Amino acid sequence: MLGYKSAKQFLRVYAIILAVCILAFIVRLSKVNAFGWRLQFLIFFLTLVILPLFWETLRFINHYLNKVFPFDRNESLRIVIQLLVGGAIGLTIRFLIYLFGEPHLPFKLDELFAAATWLLFPLVTVAVNLGFFTSYFMDQWKDSLVKAERLEKEKSQVQFDNLKNQLNPHFLFNALTSLNSLIFEDQRLASEFLQQLAKVYRYVLQNKDRNFVSLKTELDFIGHYVGLLETRFHGAVKINFNIREDITERAIVPVTLQILIENAIKHNIADGSRKLVIDIGALDDYLVVSNNLQVRKIVETSNKQGLENLRTLYGFLTDKPVLIEPTPERFYVKVPLI
Repeated sequence: MLGYKSAKQFLRVYAIILAVCILAFIVRLSKVNAFGWRLQFLIFFLTLVILPLFWETLRFINHYLNKVFPFDRNESLRIVIQLLVGGAIGLTIRFLIYLFGEPHLPFKLDELFAAATWLLFPLVTVAVNLGFFTSYFMDQWKDSLVKAERLEKEKSQVQFDNLKNQLNPHFLFNALTSLNSLIFEDQRLASEFLQQLAKVYRYVLQNKDRNFVSLKTELDFIGHYVGLLETRFHGAVKINFNIREDITERAIVPVTLQILIENAIKHNIADGSRKLVIDIGALDDYLVVSNNLQVRKIVETSNKQGLENLRTLYGFLTDKPVLIEPTPERFYVKVPLI
């Protein structure tokens, strides 16, 4: 079984050879009455020896050429060499069979039939070698598909990790910007803000390598983040939660809610006279975050990548897209629940 991919393949090949020998035996019995039983069985057993020898010789040549003259060295030349060697073997076998076998036949072979056999034997070797070529190129094609799929998966994983790594610094940058403004306004509030920030960022660090967290876990985290906002905006930002208990075990990407809330605050005015109201709810299979529009004319810290990165990130995880739906009065972002 040397060189075969498995014992099953070996048995399948030799089952085909045996079937061919038996079929040829049956055809001779029905068509060639001049052959006696002794000659019929002699030819049958010789066929059982010659066909495996013929097959293994061609297989050995294919295996040998794969080592000394592989296809990737010169594909066309390799095919020509193998076909020529195979044709020579076919002609040699034809010559030996009729040299030693024809004298023992009870009749003389038809000249046209004898001439046709000179073409038949090389054609058989061509057919066998075409099978080897087909098998090789099919294996190469399958390997290329597997390799392409693996490379695409690795590429996607790198992109996915890069996006996650972009989201976490995005959060820290905005939080530190807020802390900087509080330090000059109220040091006590800045201290409380820093304590809340420590709890929030602990959550970010604990989940930075995770693709998903439950919505319940994210909501618990957002409780600390809302505390930061209350300290910072003195009631100018109002966040309403309206989420059914039965969907809190669904999953989202960590810090999704923080990114969406921060995005709303960054792009909208929030002060004592113009309160920013952010509603967080669920509709069908989506988490919906919306806010009233009080658009800032200038957003100094925006890199305009937060929502786009979030949209791309979810694209790796689900077929459902992140939907961004602005209206004249409100801005909606719908994130698929996983």
